[in-house]
Amino acid sequence: MWTILPSHDFLVNRHRDWVFIFAATLTLLHCSSGTERTLIVTATAFNSIQAQTDSTPALAAWGDILTPGMKAVAVSRDLLDEGLSHGSKVGIDGLPGEYVVLDKMAKRMQQKIDIYMGDDVDAARDWGKKEVRIRWKTRKAQEGE
Repeated sequence: MWTILPSHDFLVNRHRDWVFIFAATLTLLHCSSGTERTLIVTATAFNSIQAQTDSTPALAAWGDILTPGMKAVAVSRDLLDEGLSHGSKVGIDGLPGEYVVLDKMAKRMQQKIDIYMGDDVDAARDWGKKEVRIRWKTRKAQEGE
């Protein structure tokens, strides 16, 4: 009876395939787990009305157009260095869902977020000013998802 053994080239190529699959899997796992950050910040709320801003109240700092119902936040500029950049997804303790960073605040603000509440001025007033914990993944981790 004859025994057919795979060629050396076949085995080497097969080994390379498995090494590649293993390396790709590790890379994906690393990217998707990411580094989750948390921070306690002061949270206020804002509306897209001229009385609170300028003649283009729906236009955010990066050029996004804010519309009522969006889950968006503005962040103080010091938080940009912490990885909360344009498009970052942010969880806010006490509020459902995720918010997206679409605006930035005046340079004088520090450790602060402003939650967008559309044109509902009463909801923004009711929110007031609170200390909240926010959480987000670093930008590199978000890109891997």
